Amino acid sequence: MEIEAAVWNEWYPVAVEADLKNGSQYRTRVLGCEIEYGRDADGVFSARLADGSGTSCRTQTCYHTHWISLGQPDKGFFALPEFNESDRRVLGLGSMQIHASGLRVVENFLDMAHFPYVHGGLLGEVPHTDVKPYQVVLDKENDEIFANDCSFYQPMAGAAATGGIDAQYIYRVVRPLASILYKTSVSDSTRRDVICLFTQPLSEDWCVAHLLLACIDDVHTDSELRLFQQTIVGQDLMILSNHLPRTLPLDPKFEVPTRADAMSAAYRRWLSDKGVVYGTYRAA
Repeated sequence: MEIEAAVWNEWYPVAVEADLKNGSQYRTRVLGCEIEYGRDADGVFSARLADGSGTSCRTQTCYHTHWISLGQPDKGFFALPEFNESDRRVLGLGSMQIHASGLRVVENFLDMAHFPYVHGGLLGEVPHTDVKPYQVVLDKENDEIFANDCSFYQPMAGAAATGGIDAQYIYRVVRPLASILYKTSVSDSTRRDVICLFTQPLSEDWCVAHLLLACIDDVHTDSELRLFQQTIVGQDLMILSNHLPRTLPLDPKFEVPTRADAMSAAYRRWLSDKGVVYGTYRAA
């Protein structure tokens, strides 16, 4: 199929910086295309099509992530100043291959309603199951969506948690396959930890979720911080791997949203308005 410009001309992650060795080459897929990528002996990142042509891909390295584009991106990268704050710990949380559209994975990342049922004892618990009303805002200037004033009771909101809190959230969608979560820091309640989901579309119904954390925590080891977040991701994988259809329906008649799905509904409308088709469900 011909891939629409809104998808073809985007930037996509292929690796977290710390996961690549200088002088090594790797292979992956983006939008169904075979890609070779790596860093040379001096640490310079490059990528090319692995179709025999050797055609170079456009590349960027930012937010501790290596990105490529198969097309001609017409805009710069979104702002994420927290990654430059000297007292933050920034680390990759792992890159997981998932049998689901990258759009499905982003939508799951935006959903609070599943916390008590999928992440019980951590991000939620019964009987605290209600999703309180929150505000969805479309930033037309930067072409981003925000869910503001989100709050949810969490018995263990992070690796440093010693008891339950009403965690405050802001969700931000910056690209069709890139979303950012700003969450109450357990170590400093006046600031927010930042969790990034940068999704690589292998095909329409397979993706790799690259997760990064920029947090305020000078106590726990990298391994402890990763273990907590990977426990959460592992619980989500069970849901995502069994969710049908694996692609994302944009027609509200197919999956009817509720009040708790306000951000999901806004995300689907935003995708539809942008003309995104790749990775969406099209009834036969």
